[in-house]
Amino acid sequence: MASSIERRTLFQTALALFVARPWARVRALAQASVLTDRDVATLHAIGEIVLPGAIGADGRKAAVDRFVRWVRNYREGADRGHGYGASTLSAPVGPSPAGRYPAQFAALAQAAASRGAASFAALPLDARRALVEDALNLPQPVTRLPARPTGANLVADFMGFYFNSPEAYDLAYQRDIGKDACRSLAGSENLPGRRGGGDTGLRAATKRASRGERVGGAEWGSWGPTSDAVGESEGRSPSD
Repeated sequence: MASSIERRTLFQTALALFVARPWARVRALAQASVLTDRDVATLHAIGEIVLPGAIGADGRKAAVDRFVRWVRNYREGADRGHGYGASTLSAPVGPSPAGRYPAQFAALAQAAASRGAASFAALPLDARRALVEDALNLPQPVTRLPARPTGANLVADFMGFYFNSPEAYDLAYQRDIGKDACRSLAGSENLPGRRGGGDTGLRAATKRASRGERVGGAEWGSWGPTSDAVGESEGRSPSD
């Protein structure tokens, strides 16, 4: 009990410092920030907790690589062009969420050090899972994964980035859906081809969540690809 309280106190202290930072400083950090090798190692260690076991080590590596590439290639003020079906230009993109990550990486590192580990990635799996739970519940619980990274919660951003991806959709429904792919109308009346049978990966996870079980250390019933959050992006509703 004491260790749990101490762990939460460390997160609250570190994240309180982050929240107190003025936005100008956050924007400066975003412009200069690139994910370090240590940050990437932390993401890999987080991936072992929050990503489906069905995708394996190669799938987890690919998911981390895509997230890192997105963060590093983000350009504040980039032109977004016209929204779908809109006649006016969308506002340029805002500050990178990367400026809000250093304090969150530091909080994980500090919590790992308090347990005698050299880094978050060096912690045993169960210890990492406990810290990931804290990260998803402090300073307030995450109840909905973002459709795109916002910087508010590093772990939730990483999870949302994967679970809204084409790869997650294909795995969830066990079909080659190819979300976001540009396809012709030919054959559009047919269901996508199957990826193989069985309740594996996210389908099994969502079934367990529907029975009230805990998946990956947190309740995922409203987070997986069966939720109305799937398919959301700026300017588009899930029903579009």
